[in-house]
Amino acid sequence: MNRNDTLLQCFEWYLPDDGTFWKKVKGDAPSFSNAGITAVWLPPAYKGQGGIHDVGYGVYDMYDLGEFDQKGTVRTKYGTRDEYLSAVQELQKENIAVIADVVLNQRMGADEKETVEAVEDNPYNREQDETGTEKIESWTKFTFPGRKGKYSSFTWDHTCFDGTDWDDETRKTSVYRFADKHWDDEVDNEDGNYDYLMGCDVDFSNQKVIDEMTEWGKWYLDTIKPDGLRLDAVKHIEFSFFEKWLGMMREHAGRDLFAVGEYWNGDLGKLLHYLDVNHNCLSLFDVCLHFHFYDASNSNGNYDMRTLLNNTVVSERPMNAVTFVDNHDTQPGQALTSFVMSWFKPLAYAVILLRRDGLPCVFYGDLYGIPHDSISPVRGLKRLIRLREMYAYGKQDDYIDDMHLIGWTREGDAEHSDSGMAVLMTDQNGGSRTMYVGQDKAGMVYVDVLSDQLRAVTIGNDGNGVFGTDGGSVSVYVSQKAAEMIVSIGL
Repeated sequence: MNRNDTLLQCFEWYLPDDGTFWKKVKGDAPSFSNAGITAVWLPPAYKGQGGIHDVGYGVYDMYDLGEFDQKGTVRTKYGTRDEYLSAVQELQKENIAVIADVVLNQRMGADEKETVEAVEDNPYNREQDETGTEKIESWTKFTFPGRKGKYSSFTWDHTCFDGTDWDDETRKTSVYRFADKHWDDEVDNEDGNYDYLMGCDVDFSNQKVIDEMTEWGKWYLDTIKPDGLRLDAVKHIEFSFFEKWLGMMREHAGRDLFAVGEYWNGDLGKLLHYLDVNHNCLSLFDVCLHFHFYDASNSNGNYDMRTLLNNTVVSERPMNAVTFVDNHDTQPGQALTSFVMSWFKPLAYAVILLRRDGLPCVFYGDLYGIPHDSISPVRGLKRLIRLREMYAYGKQDDYIDDMHLIGWTREGDAEHSDSGMAVLMTDQNGGSRTMYVGQDKAGMVYVDVLSDQLRAVTIGNDGNGVFGTDGGSVSVYVSQKAAEMIVSIGL
């Protein structure tokens, strides 16, 4: 029997750096499966410049998965190579797909300096030179002395990069483009040209670099055997790169690797353009929808809920949309902080989990809380995930024509026992709506499993019911038999 997929982003920024996380993931694999999680996105597994404190995005050595004594440690923040492999295998044993985080855009923590001719660009308009050509001391040579050439003898130097952000001679931070290089042409146009993000910016027009990226990708697939890839910061990489690279990875793996890219921009036109350039060979996180959730949660009940799904990837390109509420970049304290307020979180998760379109991604910090900031788990989230897994099936009927009180129903199908539901939410005052759940449900009692009172509605002979919800909340009604099952699980 087919079941709805749900992706868990299995980390948040402030996880303990005690090296036990891979062991924890392995131990949690059965509970993930029992909770309705079908795929897990794991954090970057290779050695970062920050050693045991590095979340994984300060990339140093992509071949070091916690195996070599580099950056003051053998293990990574999360554990050792063997523990990582064991966690992946245990997840897959539980029929959970493993999505590996791949960060190709930048390198940090070089082993040696080089004297390089460079031009200082305006950080806010990288098309504008601030200086002429000058010599800088750049940390751009990566020799990986702890690995000693195992897996790859490739050495990175300044010829592998377009630029960097630090001149060690003057002790100055800026955006330095190497004099014989240019920023990639087809990237996001924020700041004039947003090829450069941080650290040493990888030159994706350099064939030896492309070859090394390809060889690493094949090695990683052979070593880890992930089921899919999460691609970091794709708007900073030549747009056409990933169609070719993913094609080679899929051919090597002999399977249709799932891939989702992070293009951080709320402009739907830019996201759709990226998908078009890549002929829809990957999905994108629906950043547009995230910002709708964020805006709605901060509107004091004045958001037009009819527009919640307008101009989003999931509405325009549902087969390529990975929907989410928050992630490690939007949580408090991060550069892209735009954390959806707690009162609206259950509404937002109901949208991504209980509607038909998109692959929903649940944030670890929402599921388990963020102790660093005393943030509690989202109320009812575990129950919403199980409701998706068990009952969110069948034809979808929308009731999204009121500014504040919106809903939808799923009529259920024959394949999933007791499936079907009615969802109603409001960002303002409570209310009720008549909604259709199917004539085959006539006479059945539907129960709101998100309400402490477990209020009930009897479905009329015409298949309609009058469903209500409280102010600033969401209600999910399922058949009484389904409700008893959900309650018995104890979520």
